[in-house]
Amino acid sequence: MKKVYMYSKFERLWHWLQAFLIFFLALTGFEVHGSYSLMGYETATLFHIYAGIALVVLFIFGIFWFCTTRIWKAYVPTRVGLVEQAMFYAKGIFKNEPHPYHKTPEMKLNPLQRLSYIAFGAFMLPVMLISGILYLLSVNGVIAFESVIWLSIIHTFFTFAILAFVIAHVYMTTMGHTIFAETKAMITGYEEEEH
Repeated sequence: MKKVYMYSKFERLWHWLQAFLIFFLALTGFEVHGSYSLMGYETATLFHIYAGIALVVLFIFGIFWFCTTRIWKAYVPTRVGLVEQAMFYAKGIFKNEPHPYHKTPEMKLNPLQRLSYIAFGAFMLPVMLISGILYLLSVNGVIAFESVIWLSIIHTFFTFAILAFVIAHVYMTTMGHTIFAETKAMITGYEEEEH
């Protein structure tokens, strides 16, 4: 095995901050919804707002970084290899077949990852953030939005969509050459691959 520097310090920091904020937002959000009582409604609401603002800032900074470093090219969806990648995840991985996509530091994402990350970053997360901001502004009387309940429903629906994405993402990280190889790479920046 040889080590390849796959993830920069910024990518790793951005990834783990995003993960922490998503879990913290879920924790505080479910308390705001009354699912349990851990820190109290007022405290949970305040922390939820602060974490939401932090996620917006992180999201904007991430877009800026992806554009200025031209890493956005690695996220452009492609149909090339899409069927092969889907077949690998559907059955090839269970037969110990070789991975159909070889990632590089410049092109880390296989065709299915590109689609899922574009769906997450260009659709799910923005809708979540916008619905949360509009809801916050509406309930505080800053703007008049007649269907506040729909904002809440949309925000809650995308909460579950993002949590499903995170669960799938964590599951997929176990499919490296060892169960923790991908997680280790996202901590150290180095990924092991065969010569």
